[in-house]
Amino acid sequence: MMTLPLMPKATAVWLIEKTALTFEQIADFCGMHPLEIQAIADGEVAQGIVGYDPVANKQTTAEQIKRCEADPTARLKVLEAANPGAKRSKGARYTPVAKRIDRPDAIAFVLRNYPLVQDAAIVKLLGTTKETIQKVRERSHWNSANIKPRDPVILGLCKQSDLNDAVNAANTRAMREGQPIPAPLPAHAEDEAA
Repeated sequence: MMTLPLMPKATAVWLIEKTALTFEQIADFCGMHPLEIQAIADGEVAQGIVGYDPVANKQTTAEQIKRCEADPTARLKVLEAANPGAKRSKGARYTPVAKRIDRPDAIAFVLRNYPLVQDAAIVKLLGTTKETIQKVRERSHWNSANIKPRDPVILGLCKQSDLNDAVNAANTRAMREGQPIPAPLPAHAEDEAA
């Protein structure tokens, strides 16, 4: 599946006004139907929408547009760097209500298995607070009797790559400070502890 440009209708308006691309080429690039593009060109749809320049916004290049204008069978492609979906925004991560009850279990897992990971990294990884981490660590959490360390990846609270990055960063920091790196727990020890 090809990625679509930001603001596809406004991008289509700009391409109709500023280029000699066919309706099919514009429709393919913007993820729209050719009849929608024709309706925009006829002024039936998208009245008042200001065109959005895909070249200035680094979604495609002028060279690609010229190539496609010369060859009606060629298709425009969205540049990889223009795909904002790959970037994660900074700030709190949203956790669905149904999974929030699992967060203390995930915190306990990280604290037990990866003691070098700092609280700030756990906050970022699991979308929790330092206060909650402290309560789980001290066993003063309101539900501490029912907390069982469970892998946050299996619970769906983070990606394995994010957990690996946090652990690697903690181990790198420990090595730089001259601290010993603890060996990972054997698989059977996790089963007995849970």
